[in-house]
Amino acid sequence: MKPAIFLDRDGVLIEDVDLLTKPEQIRILPHVPRALKALKKAGFALVVVSNQTVVARGLASEADVRAINHRLQELLVREDAPNLDGWYFCPHHPNAVLPAYRAVCECRKPGSGMLLQAAREHDLNLPASFTVGDRITDIVAGAKAGTRTILVQTGKHADPPIETAEPMDTSIKPDYICPDLLAAAEWILGRHRE
Repeated sequence: MKPAIFLDRDGVLIEDVDLLTKPEQIRILPHVPRALKALKKAGFALVVVSNQTVVARGLASEADVRAINHRLQELLVREDAPNLDGWYFCPHHPNAVLPAYRAVCECRKPGSGMLLQAAREHDLNLPASFTVGDRITDIVAGAKAGTRTILVQTGKHADPPIETAEPMDTSIKPDYICPDLLAAAEWILGRHRE
């Protein structure tokens, strides 16, 4: 079994533009390719796990989100980052505009469903893994899945928590707080060598 880095997309890998619906809106955050390269070299699987309420709101289709993710992968590789090992997203929202996506699901963070699915499909070692996100919902999802957690301050870390169907467990705190993915990678690599 392999350890993984579970990465939120918006606010961790790319600028959070609030409602990203087109590939042209992608802006990779500074040092992200370098951080991904270092983590991959250390033997981690790199897996994106992202809530995408633009689908539930009817602003983009699931195919649109996949196209955005594909374009992001191309842009990362162009900047010398490695290919990522998995891309997972939740299109649901408890109060979705589109009835087909109005659901209380386990995949929407703070649920751990996307992480658990990735662990099954890629044979990942959750206790040896890390979750990196810019919101408390990322941290709760990672903790529920049994990973260590890191809150980066490149996105919406100071915003109120997103809407959830169940009350948020406010007792869960990140294992580490840092300015960006590169600082997160440095901390992870320090723990990984121990």
